[in-house]
Amino acid sequence: MQPSAPQYAERLTAPRSWWIIAGLLGIAGGLMLLPLGLLPMLGGLVAAGALAAAGVSAYGSQRIRVVGDALIAGDARIPLSALGEAEVLDAEEARAWRSYKADTRAHMLLRSYIPGALRVEVTDPDDPTPYVYLSTRDPEGLAAALAAVRAA
Repeated sequence: MQPSAPQYAERLTAPRSWWIIAGLLGIAGGLMLLPLGLLPMLGGLVAAGALAAAGVSAYGSQRIRVVGDALIAGDARIPLSALGEAEVLDAEEARAWRSYKADTRAHMLLRSYIPGALRVEVTDPDDPTPYVYLSTRDPEGLAAALAAVRAA
């Protein structure tokens, strides 16, 4: 059986400014080794730049997808039958749910540099997780995709 095409897909990429910082860290690594000569400087530039870029890339590699009858958020695969209503959060409400309203039992895929979010209730009685919090650039689109799959 072929897997179905995703009804929603998003990658939570890191902001451009982080890539600039990664480049600057590479330059700093090269400059630190400049007194040792040209080759060590180039090695430091490449090594520090590669490590910084790998860190930024890894942090920005999280994905949110609605595929078939499941919500895939990072490493979590949650059946839609276990989810309840989705609540679109604006920037202020998302900040509140990331901080003082947060429940330690919740599954949170959050990125502070993404202002919007979606909070989805978990209705499975066997799951202690009260809700799923997802940072997303398109909370309305994700909520619509969840609703469309449930309605189908």
